[in-house]
Amino acid sequence: MNKVELEFKGKTLTIESGLLAKQADGSAVVTYGDTVVLATAVADKKEKETIDFFPLIISYQEKSYAAGKIPGGFFKREGRPSEKETLTSRLIDRPIRPLFPEGFYCETQGIVSVLSYGDENIADVLGIIGMSAALCISDIPFEGPVGAVRVGIIKDSLVVNPDFEESEACDFDLVIAGTEEAVLMVEGGGLEIKESTLLEAIDIAHGEIKRIVDIQRQFIQLAGKNKRQIVPPVISEEIESSVSALSLERIKDAITIPDKLRRQEVLDTILGEVIDTINVGENDVSREIAVIFNDIEKKLVRDMILEKNVRTDGRTSDDIRTINCEIGILPRAHGSALFVRGETQCLAVVTLGTSEDEQRIDSLEGESKKTFMLHYNFPPFSVGEVKPLRSPGRREIGHGVLAERALKAVIPQKSEFPYTIRIVADILESNGSSSMATVCGGALALMDAGAPIKAPVAGIAMGLIKEDEKIVILTDILGLEDHLGDMDFKVTGTEDGITAFQMDVKIKGVSREIMEEALEKARLGRLYILHKMSEVIAGPREKLAKYAPRIFVMKVKPDKIRDVIGTGGKVIRGIIEQTGVKINIDDEGNVNIASIDEASAQKAMDIINGIVAEPELGKLYMGKIKRIVDFGAFVEILPGTEGLLHISQIADRRIAKVSDVLKEGEEILVKVIEIDKMGRVRLSKKEAEREKTTTKH
Repeated sequence: MNKVELEFKGKTLTIESGLLAKQADGSAVVTYGDTVVLATAVADKKEKETIDFFPLIISYQEKSYAAGKIPGGFFKREGRPSEKETLTSRLIDRPIRPLFPEGFYCETQGIVSVLSYGDENIADVLGIIGMSAALCISDIPFEGPVGAVRVGIIKDSLVVNPDFEESEACDFDLVIAGTEEAVLMVEGGGLEIKESTLLEAIDIAHGEIKRIVDIQRQFIQLAGKNKRQIVPPVISEEIESSVSALSLERIKDAITIPDKLRRQEVLDTILGEVIDTINVGENDVSREIAVIFNDIEKKLVRDMILEKNVRTDGRTSDDIRTINCEIGILPRAHGSALFVRGETQCLAVVTLGTSEDEQRIDSLEGESKKTFMLHYNFPPFSVGEVKPLRSPGRREIGHGVLAERALKAVIPQKSEFPYTIRIVADILESNGSSSMATVCGGALALMDAGAPIKAPVAGIAMGLIKEDEKIVILTDILGLEDHLGDMDFKVTGTEDGITAFQMDVKIKGVSREIMEEALEKARLGRLYILHKMSEVIAGPREKLAKYAPRIFVMKVKPDKIRDVIGTGGKVIRGIIEQTGVKINIDDEGNVNIASIDEASAQKAMDIINGIVAEPELGKLYMGKIKRIVDFGAFVEILPGTEGLLHISQIADRRIAKVSDVLKEGEEILVKVIEIDKMGRVRLSKKEAEREKTTTKH
């Protein structure tokens, strides 16, 4: 057993190996409080010869037993990954991936399993730490360690690794990962915060990350293996010279073609011709040719930006592509918008539903309901490709949740707007930052639907080209700049502050100065986009769309809920059948009535008001005689409410027998003449008739 420890917020963070998963290339158990995760790493001994990228797959899985639960549903075993597991897999992957050396092509798999789930709200962060530790002590070449922490912002205070109770009070939540030298990944969102607050949170996090990296270095000393030797592929100078001679000038011209598909078509043609010219011997060198060709393209694109401040589409580093917005383009949708930025096009559609449409989530934290959802789709035609349509992949889930997080901060409370809201974002064309286009399109569609959002939200993606001391930050990056650049830095927010943030880098971290400059340029870009959006619609429409359901809210006393529902739901089903509305009642007596037809909703409310109404002293009621007794009759004046009509109150004359003048089932006019402390009601027929006669005269 090998073990290192670190005191952290009054608890001990422990990393150990030597007991579990000993046949993996590297394994580590990380414990903090009652939360325990197992991280394992395995890499094939032979590299894949037909690829030119690093084949890494990271998977995070939650075991139901970790929280003392049995999986719900028909099948009592864990199935396909949940949305949270998919997102956490991406979260762990992103700071780990940049730290593998170039030329390492062995298929590598990392698996993080949650074995025990406590109240620390830290399993995902422990997953990053555990995966880093497992890789560091393995023979797999990895240039870590990596540390990670969560930072919560509660009003004006910054809390490191907030637990579940503290998380509920957080206005903003961030996960930050990095090395001893720099930050590699940041992700989070919440209520609007200033750029300076975000930077302060990152600074605090990096200080804690250094402590976590330090104990991993101690762990390596105890349990580390010798790393595999990587023999980088040797490309002959002759082939390199030939490829350069045949393609350099042609690539220079091709990369200045603004149109994405046309540019790629020309580059593919050049590459094909170069391969046909050079690859004529017995040995197939097409892979080497492609690597050299791509390196030339990458260098030319980066040099053009660094030396001339000119991008492939002709923009300077700070320019934003042309923006076009339209709203209300789908007649039957509750809200719709088309947001176009350059060659990126997002169709966002809002659907308003009732509480029946809420998403029910069963997770290790417990059961919960979700009333705001954003689903992002990236069909192959958006980039001119042919691929089979399958269920959403990791990228689609990740982009959708990022956009959902960005907009969640401005979604009205259920008490203010009692609707379930779903946004579907279909990317119809893509060339850079479709997730940020989704944020803009989603905000426009919400306003078109009449959802009273607190403020419009826009998003922008920033990039980085860095060569030694030469640094250029790019505003509104293209797909090519994302692919060939060093950073993807997404920022969303309102005019007042940031609502979501995501940063990934391909180099070994970025400095605080770079982040500060990128945040300021992102703020200016965000304000520009918000201005463009306001030219189309400045705020939510005053009325909902024609086909959107109208939800009317009323309140009944909790002890009257059973009267509205009835035995076995008989009463409420009858109201629904009679009026055609949807009705939902919660345990506190809040009644939501949904209907496209306002008259139907009003009819349902009238029926419910009649059911829950309470007798008023001095008021006349048309009641129905339910029972006759010797001393009078019991008359139902409201559903479920009866009063006693004493024999002396039936008429002005003396009555010998009640049944001589009244019959069960007969409807009569009565007046409430008394309600005692126990709620018992006394009625008078003679006073009701007297008052009716007086009113006529």
